[in-house]
Amino acid sequence: MFTRTENFREFIRFYPATSFILFIHLLLFIPTVLPILPGKLIFEQLSGVNLYILEGEYWRLVTPIFVHSGFPHVLFNSFSLVLFGPALERMLGKGKFLFVYLTAGIAANLATLLLEPVTYTHVGASGAIYGLFGFYLSLIFFNRHMLSNENSQIILTIAAIGIIMTFIQPNINITAHIFGLVAGFFIGLLMFPGKADFSAPFPSRRRRPFTKTNIPLPKLLLWGGIALLAIIGFLLN
Repeated sequence: MFTRTENFREFIRFYPATSFILFIHLLLFIPTVLPILPGKLIFEQLSGVNLYILEGEYWRLVTPIFVHSGFPHVLFNSFSLVLFGPALERMLGKGKFLFVYLTAGIAANLATLLLEPVTYTHVGASGAIYGLFGFYLSLIFFNRHMLSNENSQIILTIAAIGIIMTFIQPNINITAHIFGLVAGFFIGLLMFPGKADFSAPFPSRRRRPFTKTNIPLPKLLLWGGIALLAIIGFLLN
């Protein structure tokens, strides 16, 4: 599910939405590292600046999702998208996948606007990427049949590491990470509130009534502890 075996052309054909986002990443990043192009203009016009958003530049709630500062930044977010975006795009379709990605990213930027200082400036797709993690987590906890045990463990491990690293690494928009994750989780619940029957071909999938998911106690304690650490870290930020 998270192993990529496609060649370049196949990847673009199978995952057009993911490919489009990656293309925008590169299109906006390359001018920022080439001295012959006006890279500074990209940051001036497209980064998320709370003061400018409050003054009416509302596009800055969207554009920071695609802008990155530095090669490690764009590499990490793009690599995460390549790993975790394709499977979700195939599951949802390109339209719904873009909806999840952009909605989580915008929610993260709105939270940044409301909770960070008016002078706060930020760029990066991390809020949207964490939204994908949150969506997967909603499937794991409430629609476990949609993911294999192996893939569920991968997502749980990556999400746990990501949450912990959010509070360890410097220059991280903690607000965007946490609220992107939460937004993705609730979007997943809205799209798949119960247990879906995927035995029938789309679009004739039948939905069963919502039933309580049996989550092992150790896992509940683990994620309860991580959630508590996240809340404490966020409050202390």
